[in-house]
Amino acid sequence: MTRANGGAPSTRPPGDPLGGRRALAVWGVGVAVYFVAVIFRTSLGVAGLDAADRFDVNASALSTFSILQLLVYAGMQIPVGLLVDRLGTKKVLGIGAVLFTVGQLGFAFSPTYGMALASRALLGCGDAMTFISVLRLGSRWFPARRGPLIAQFAALAGMAGNLVSTLVLARLLHGIGWTAAFAGSALAGVVVLVLLVLFLKDHPEGHGPEPAPHQGAASMRRQIAASWREPGTRLGMWVHFSTQFPGMVFLLLWGMPFLVEAQGLSRATAGELLTLVVLSNMVLGVVYGQVIARNHGARMPLVLITVGATALLWAAALLHPAETAPMWLLVVLCTGLGACGPASMIGFDFSRPVNPPERQGTAAGITNMGGFTASITTLLAVGVLLDATGDDYAVAFSAVFVLQALGVTQILRLRGQAARRERERLVAARVENVHVPV
Repeated sequence: MTRANGGAPSTRPPGDPLGGRRALAVWGVGVAVYFVAVIFRTSLGVAGLDAADRFDVNASALSTFSILQLLVYAGMQIPVGLLVDRLGTKKVLGIGAVLFTVGQLGFAFSPTYGMALASRALLGCGDAMTFISVLRLGSRWFPARRGPLIAQFAALAGMAGNLVSTLVLARLLHGIGWTAAFAGSALAGVVVLVLLVLFLKDHPEGHGPEPAPHQGAASMRRQIAASWREPGTRLGMWVHFSTQFPGMVFLLLWGMPFLVEAQGLSRATAGELLTLVVLSNMVLGVVYGQVIARNHGARMPLVLITVGATALLWAAALLHPAETAPMWLLVVLCTGLGACGPASMIGFDFSRPVNPPERQGTAAGITNMGGFTASITTLLAVGVLLDATGDDYAVAFSAVFVLQALGVTQILRLRGQAARRERERLVAARVENVHVPV
């Protein structure tokens, strides 16, 4: 037991922060950095045609921008997790903000395709440092029981960044031109960097982690191996793998071609459906967070329901007997794809409880690799299948079902082991009266 403010004994576990306005303010600075990173990440989505004209490239070369950015992002996840555990949130977020701001600025002034690719790679590197850092920041400043809701709100901020990119940056691009729009948006990176330096702290007073000894390469390998051995970490990765990629692939690259070329919609109508995916994601993020915060046992049912519903909706749209699917079905499909992001966040709710605080960043990095690996694979597979079949979207999007089947198989294989290990950790924590993030 501990005493709060000299009063009656508190049942709050030692090391479990109280939250409050100060926590919201500090965490809000971290979320603002992530918000800007997502605006920069998704800015190419509204500038694809302009980029093709500016750099005189075809569709395959244009898609390389997105694939390279995701490759860099996915490849950075474990190194970033180790950095967060070693250096703390503020330093890693600061490095990330510098990199993605320089990348966005470089993209604004790039005269050649090669320089533009390098700028997007730099942007992806900085972007990769933000989300894991924000998750770690939330676990340091808020009570453990708030973990699922805090994670969903962080993801919600990311989707808000996507919405800003779609609605605001697109208008700036066509209003003031390429260089002014991208260079002007880079100023947002400078603003959040200043806020971070002035106001962000890694943790509240008295709630810092134990000082860690110097870690060499061997120690880092042991940390990665220890996180990977936990069934909950691997389960979290496969949950993220199975749930995130259908929505991301749709928003990032293939949604617009599918709606325009396969479904015969105008670009304006297709854009409205893409916006619906983002809005649905934001609403369902709050719903999923509230449900899991109140009932931890709802995690697995929500994951399996989301994967099943996504597969069913895709099958209905792709196999519809008419030449094109009816509008109501496309609206339902896009609404359902909005659940992919919130469901992917549940992966962190499986990896968090089974890893001690000093491994939280590493475990989150492993988990976060899942969805981005699936997204890269699907982006490539859909493109190859479209070329091979003469733009048969029904065949091309069959890649979605293959990856979902693989992910669900691994989820079902690991869920029993992960549940037993999580119960063991919680029982041990109660015996030792220590804080375990849940």
